[in-house]
Amino acid sequence: MATEEGVESDSPLDAVMEDLRHELVRRVAAADREANRDVYDALEDE
Repeated sequence: MATEEGVESDSPLDAVMEDLRHELVRRVAAADREANRDVYDALEDE
């Protein structure tokens, strides 16, 4: 989170939240690939 000086203060909570965001994005992307496997396979074959 940015402070008034514009410097980021990385607390342990910020680090955990960032890890959770990355994991959520990874899981959503994996679920999307699986749900649309036929589309991804067709694109790979082009």
